[in-house]
Amino acid sequence: MKSEIRPFRNINRKKTRVINVGKVKVGGDNPITVQTMTNTLTTDHKSTIEQINKVTEAGADIVRVSCPDFKSTESLKTIIKNVDVPIVADIHFHYKRAIEAAESGASCLRINPGNIGDNKRIAEVVSAAKNNNCSIRIGVNSGSLEKDILEKYREPCPEALVDSALRNIKIIEDMDFYNFKISVKSSDVFLSIAAYKLLSKKTDYPLHLGITEAGSYLPGSIKTSIGFGSLLLNGIGDTVRVSLSDDPVEEVKVGNEILKSLNLRNRGVKIISCPSCARQAFQVIETVKQLEKRLSHIKKPITLSIIGCVVNGPGEAKQTEIGITGGGKDNHMLYLNGLETEKVMTKDMINKIVTLVEEKALKL
Repeated sequence: MKSEIRPFRNINRKKTRVINVGKVKVGGDNPITVQTMTNTLTTDHKSTIEQINKVTEAGADIVRVSCPDFKSTESLKTIIKNVDVPIVADIHFHYKRAIEAAESGASCLRINPGNIGDNKRIAEVVSAAKNNNCSIRIGVNSGSLEKDILEKYREPCPEALVDSALRNIKIIEDMDFYNFKISVKSSDVFLSIAAYKLLSKKTDYPLHLGITEAGSYLPGSIKTSIGFGSLLLNGIGDTVRVSLSDDPVEEVKVGNEILKSLNLRNRGVKIISCPSCARQAFQVIETVKQLEKRLSHIKKPITLSIIGCVVNGPGEAKQTEIGITGGGKDNHMLYLNGLETEKVMTKDMINKIVTLVEEKALKL
């Protein structure tokens, strides 16, 4: 009996170059990474470090930190010493901030060469990246395209975003620097999808996926899922950042769930559960909420089915490592690796499942 759901379709990712973001490799056959960005004041060491550690625990592989001034780039030194995840310095307009961030230990610089300044300033940033083993993300955004490109295309469009990206790629390559990734973001899902698809045909550098300024938790998660899903199913994307007006921890959770749903990455417990109805033999919704909370510390990939009745319960349980199917008279069938094992009372069910998942995680 198979102990893990087998994907119906394997996604063939486009083979991109591999770059280093600190200890994390992005591109090629490496796992698609999940990123987020802090929303604390960077100069507030304690709060920023605390938030970075929280998102790392939630599953962030890379974390971006805004560096709008000298005090922020100085703060990076303390922050980087107290976290265990590569830090990307988010830089706009002030090229000296990028140089300072590289010298402070940032693993990557997020810049838009178009707003950094002339080629002399860009060269200084690239030199700092080379000297400090620092990668770069070329970040193109539909809301901040170069003036001449906007005049050419009259409005943000896929061709405009890609034109900007290719221009900036050439600038960086002409300086003999190749350790970079690219993003072409927009808050418009269709514009983003089209831009990334077009860019993917024109370059083999790793792509950082994002639907920028996606909105609050629910609409932002839906917009992002549509955008990422369309691209990832076509093999496009090497690292992702969900942009929500919410806690960065939620961004990380959504990013990981998108990858899990596409069988592109497995981290933590994957719960398959029914929406519940009048046939449910126990409170499915509340049970799932409690299990998500109590199993959030599990990092190993384990599949779990929580189904309220016997309509689909046995079938789903046969495809998961641990499953519960609601039964009559307060007795529910427990399945292990698809096989009926024992009956469990409602009052004992959650503790029983948590114990089984924890025991299995220790063996993996």
